[in-house]
Amino acid sequence: MATYPGTGLTGPEPTPIVSVKPLVLKEPQRGEDLHVRVSAPVTGTGLPVVLFAHGFGSHLDGYAPLVDHWASHGFVVVQATHLDSQRIMPAADDPRRPQLWRHRVHDMRRILDELGNLEAAVPGLAGRVDRGRIVAAGHSFGGQTAGILVGLRVKDPHTGIAEDLSDSRVLGSIQLATAGKGGDELTAFAHENLPWLRDQDFSHITAPGLVVAGDKDDDLPLSTRGAAWTTDPYTLSRGNKSLLTVHGGKHFLGGISGYQVTETTDEDPGRVALVQQVTLAYLRHVTGTDDTDWDKARAVLADGDPLGRLESK
Repeated sequence: MATYPGTGLTGPEPTPIVSVKPLVLKEPQRGEDLHVRVSAPVTGTGLPVVLFAHGFGSHLDGYAPLVDHWASHGFVVVQATHLDSQRIMPAADDPRRPQLWRHRVHDMRRILDELGNLEAAVPGLAGRVDRGRIVAAGHSFGGQTAGILVGLRVKDPHTGIAEDLSDSRVLGSIQLATAGKGGDELTAFAHENLPWLRDQDFSHITAPGLVVAGDKDDDLPLSTRGAAWTTDPYTLSRGNKSLLTVHGGKHFLGGISGYQVTETTDEDPGRVALVQQVTLAYLRHVTGTDDTDWDKARAVLADGDPLGRLESK
């Protein structure tokens, strides 16, 4: 059993992992092939899957503090480089720009369709994956992507229609520092540049989910409500949900987007360790692997802990 200094939490011992990239899925209609990274422990069978969506501008090499942690504790983590990555980003007048949110969902569904082939492409992984236990996770823009897969409705800026784009293969979600509802609470910048945030309906999300929000997440000029906006995926959705509030956490929650990354404005190893361990405990809980660490996290973080607070409904 591993201990996590400063968090009061425990978890299983880590194991070595392997990561393979890029695994390329041909996508002629997308305009770019879909590049995928798969990370997995070198041992174990019946491994659940985490389908992870990066934040705006990132790529399949990001979020190592989370991806490595989850993989080293028994999960197969699949990442893609979405069209909004700085490695690809379509020009401002590209007709794909207003539909970046939809392309992300298509990317995730394509990965789900190709999981068997992706598994076979990773040396030593074939036959060790439980494709019946899949959790969608994502940070920032990626949190919206994960949310859509479990029922979040986004009104299409072109059609004005909010379709159900959920996928029954996904049993739950983890949304980290994710946008709240749109409407009048959006800033003029967000309304003009991020049209997929104008109207979001969380009421159709009934699958189990964990929302992680920093109580100082006001780095981005997107909402007039400040950090409280990022708790909407918890407060406005239905079903069995939990909320981890990271005290002092800003948009990158202490540095989850990578090691020594320049965009982190609240670099804090303690916050990263907290997010690592609570998300891992939740993954083990929601996939039916083990409830011990999740129960302990709920007890330790129920109230008064200097790092954060964990609540459920």
